[in-house]
Amino acid sequence: MNYWWLIPALAGISYVLTAILRRYALSRSLLDIPNGRSSHSVPTPRGGGVAIVLTFLVALVVLYSGGVIDQTVFFALAGAGALTAIIGFLDDHGHIAARWRLLAHFLAAIWGAYWLGGLPAISLFGVSVELGWFGHLLAVIYLVWMLNLYNFMDGIDGIAGVEAVTVCLGGCLLYWVSSAPDKIGAPVLLAACVAGFLCWNFPPAKIFMGDAGSGFLGVVIGVLSLQAAWVSFGLFWGWLILLGVFIVDATFTLLRRLVRGDKIYEAHRSHAYQFASRRFGKHLTVTLSVGLINIFWLLPIAFCVVFYNLDGAWALVLAYVPLILLAMRYQAGQLEGNSSKN
Repeated sequence: MNYWWLIPALAGISYVLTAILRRYALSRSLLDIPNGRSSHSVPTPRGGGVAIVLTFLVALVVLYSGGVIDQTVFFALAGAGALTAIIGFLDDHGHIAARWRLLAHFLAAIWGAYWLGGLPAISLFGVSVELGWFGHLLAVIYLVWMLNLYNFMDGIDGIAGVEAVTVCLGGCLLYWVSSAPDKIGAPVLLAACVAGFLCWNFPPAKIFMGDAGSGFLGVVIGVLSLQAAWVSFGLFWGWLILLGVFIVDATFTLLRRLVRGDKIYEAHRSHAYQFASRRFGKHLTVTLSVGLINIFWLLPIAFCVVFYNLDGAWALVLAYVPLILLAMRYQAGQLEGNSSKN
């Protein structure tokens, strides 16, 4: 099946749907009002990520009906993604208690991990380790964390969209050079769906993604990376490397806040990218920097893992160390009042 025509079609539909959702949000006063924990300064419509959700679910149906993706991948992506989007949509339109959101996140993760079969045997510093049932548990925890970290990192204009587009297209390149081009369909179409929305969300944003969109992207990208693990564990290392900016910033910030005893479920703006956006005085510089890091630092390392068989664990360390230093440089996880002004 030739699905390449879907790329411009989905991008266009996503663009139009985002415009419709923006008018809907304005008519219903679904606005993100700036407060002391916001990174924006003007009321902005939210919920535009629903355009990504709807267009990608349609794309999955087309891919499945055309035999491009198999049943397990279709149900993993569609089920986990839809459940996450629904709870996010409800939270965008009202308030869902944190415990119910987390329960829904675990259910979505369990669903996705079940259909994919958890994690296969991992290759760690040259040693192959069979995980058994523990692989399912790790897969669930990984998907829950991917879902939530993507939500955490969707805090300035365009950053979540740029991350999704560059990571998915990078993943497509990894599939191509690893002689698995049949796996390109889902990530390339997800990139197209996000690109249509990104036209409205690129700095300065005219609409925000909302929890429905960010949570959906997090769990779907997580599922796509787990699918890659079953093709080749080197590909999984490649996806983890491509996701390095989001994984390092979110994880480093969370650990620092946990050590300090903060209530981690409360909103804050102490991620490295948030400190950086305030330091530069605008979102565009940080958002573009994330894209450039993904393309010119993380993608070449991931490419070497897949094409030249560079050890994935060592490559991950190589890729993440500068990102950890950047997180420290931009004071990830520090209390805003304690941050330096230089």
